Amino acid sequence: MIAQPDFPPRLTPQEYLDWEAQQDYRYEYIDGEIIAMTGGTIPHNDLALNFYRALYPHLRQRGCRANVSDVKVEDSKNERYFYPDLVVTCDAEDLQAQTSVKHPTVIVEVLSPSTATGDRSTKLKCYRQIPTVQEYVLVDSQSMTVELYRRGDEGRMWGYAQYEAGERFRLESLDFELELSVLYEGVNLNQ
Repeated sequence: MIAQPDFPPRLTPQEYLDWEAQQDYRYEYIDGEIIAMTGGTIPHNDLALNFYRALYPHLRQRGCRANVSDVKVEDSKNERYFYPDLVVTCDAEDLQAQTSVKHPTVIVEVLSPSTATGDRSTKLKCYRQIPTVQEYVLVDSQSMTVELYRRGDEGRMWGYAQYEAGERFRLESLDFELELSVLYEGVNLNQ
């Protein structure tokens, strides 16, 4: 059993940043609360990596970058910090950053039984408040299903679509399409 770190139930953003810099593990910070990042399954990891591999050549041509789970997304307006499974940025400041992405365009979370509810509720709400986020993608690690939330033209209205086996989805903000068969290639969904 891993010992739980000793930290107060609520911290200021700066206290969180100072505290987390001293930790061996990653922690998200949402509205004053610290949330421990748990380890994922092999399918979870494979899905994030497959998504990254498919995106990488496309993003290089556009001057954008994708990072996987060890890169922190900073929502400085609301003083929140996240570690999404995949984040894409095309912002010049972010492309030079060393510690966090501040202007994400696309955020991807791979769903697991323990995170699905939070990813669909708390994180959806929080990510929609980041002005640069254009699309939020949820990838199911137990069935071939992708959910896509997209910011509307006026910025306040968000659209939703769900895709299943045999379909492809499009990230309009990146002019990128991906077939679910490619995303789920080699992923063992028999858990």
